[in-house]
Amino acid sequence: MPKISFFKNKAREVRKLLLTAAFKGRSAHIGSALSTVDVIVALYFGILNINPKKPKDPKRDIFILSKGHGCLGLYATLALKAYFSKNILLKYFKDGTTLAGHPVLNAQPGIESSTGSLGHGFPTAVGLAYGFKKQKRLNRVVTMISDGECDEGATWEAALAAPNFKLNNLTLVVDYNKIQSFGTVKEVMDLEPLVKKWQDFGWNVIEINGHDFRQILAAFKRAKAHKSGPTAIIAHTIKGKGVSFMENTLEWHYFNLDEAKLSKALAEL
Repeated sequence: MPKISFFKNKAREVRKLLLTAAFKGRSAHIGSALSTVDVIVALYFGILNINPKKPKDPKRDIFILSKGHGCLGLYATLALKAYFSKNILLKYFKDGTTLAGHPVLNAQPGIESSTGSLGHGFPTAVGLAYGFKKQKRLNRVVTMISDGECDEGATWEAALAAPNFKLNNLTLVVDYNKIQSFGTVKEVMDLEPLVKKWQDFGWNVIEINGHDFRQILAAFKRAKAHKSGPTAIIAHTIKGKGVSFMENTLEWHYFNLDEAKLSKALAEL
């Protein structure tokens, strides 16, 4: 396993790439993408059994970003991992791009599911994990949902199904940045006690700081070792993480960058 400094450097590169792509595409959802970066970097550079040169390897692990509006975190990681070129990334959100504002299955190598309608990616992950288990395959499935996505009924249907089928090959990450589209989670639809909710649905639950690589890597190791059912990792994160004027700010769910703000953000990183 690489050193923690390796992961921190990769995360910094991913944040710079996603900010630049967001600026060029004049896109929103920047804060939502920044909160996901450290978990996604840990997955692609330390956890998942993947090979960018063989993106359709039948033995590969699968990651599904159910919170599809945060796709720039995934896209930038895939580009840095050489699934596709950075030139393709920098055409994000422009006319004719293959990288839309939400992930589209097979639009580029490494995109494993079309997501964005909240509550859909997680059930897809449950279905894949169930299929792998029925076929006695060793593939593991990881999915990330937003805290706002926990307002969706389909999320809790999937949460009920996974322990029922004892899907120990499935790990869920809740990106718990505590800000959703119209306010704080507490104001819009309070999720607490969130850990207990997942436990009551039959999940093995691990609570972490979603920006601490030691905790992130340890959590995925524990999830893999848990054999009796699925694991939910509640990752406490910061919306806009890494850019001071974006952190914990609702507006960066919607705002896009001008040149001055891009320069300021990149300088911080």
